[in-house]
Amino acid sequence: MRNTYRFIILMSVILLVSCNQDQKAKDSQLALVKTTNPPPVVTDGHKGNDQVEKIKRDVSSFPELYDVAVVKGKKAILVAYKVKHLHRFNMKKIEKNVTKMLEKKYPKAKFTVSSDYKIFLEVVRLDEKMRTSSKFNHRDAEKRFNEIVKMTEDIK
Repeated sequence: MRNTYRFIILMSVILLVSCNQDQKAKDSQLALVKTTNPPPVVTDGHKGNDQVEKIKRDVSSFPELYDVAVVKGKKAILVAYKVKHLHRFNMKKIEKNVTKMLEKKYPKAKFTVSSDYKIFLEVVRLDEKMRTSSKFNHRDAEKRFNEIVKMTEDIK
């Protein structure tokens, strides 16, 4: 009798594990739970923009941050990041330091910096939509980018 229960439990576990292997969760579903490390997004149609990669690396170098998303539009660059839990009391100071570093290194660029989770999540969703939807063109991406930037202004 005891062996029968063990066998049923073992088979149930095997069945559950095997069914779950093919299901990949979208980055946007996991963005708030784990590090997603989204690639930099360029909405203005220019491919291979090294500046956006450099910005992401520069912001990622801050030890207080653990996930960074960068979106470059026609007129501005949005930098969204997640702060490590123990550093959340210093979020204003971190945002000030990130903004100061970006303005010093890239004086010609206009930056919008946000540590808000909702903004980060919207940037990850924008990236997913650009990668997966063939109907989502650069004009739509730029429009959505501007909506996200407006959200950051509304939050502040």
